Amino acid sequence: MNKQDKMEIGKDEIAASEAEWRKKLSPEQFHVTREHGTERAFSHPYYNDKREGMYHCVCCGAPLFNSDTKFDSGTGWPSFTGAEDTVTLHEDNSYGMRRTEVRCANCAAHLGHVFPDGPGPSGQRYCINGCALDLDTGDDSGKTKA
Repeated sequence: MNKQDKMEIGKDEIAASEAEWRKKLSPEQFHVTREHGTERAFSHPYYNDKREGMYHCVCCGAPLFNSDTKFDSGTGWPSFTGAEDTVTLHEDNSYGMRRTEVRCANCAAHLGHVFPDGPGPSGQRYCINGCALDLDTGDDSGKTKA
């Protein structure tokens, strides 16, 4: 891989070329996480998954959201009231809207957006693309790969 193709991002400098990301990820996962896309609402099974566990970044495996913070927002995307310290927030003014984008701090994968209309004391609703996540339920039979 030459320097021009290399992406060094995040505090841990997870680096991969576009070709490497395309090889690792499905076309939808690549579009969402690397090109800042959005999956269709209600299209991924994680939106209503009730299992306990930790949701990890599908790109680099970083722990992102604990199922204890997951709730049914009715939006069709997995929603959480809080995040691990492995997420970063970024201003997003695309499509004529002012939003806060959520990314993985380790590999800069686009995860979704956070909104100030969630339940509980935090008031936050992390609205996350299911295909950007990998749920680890803590046992080998429960680990899923989206």
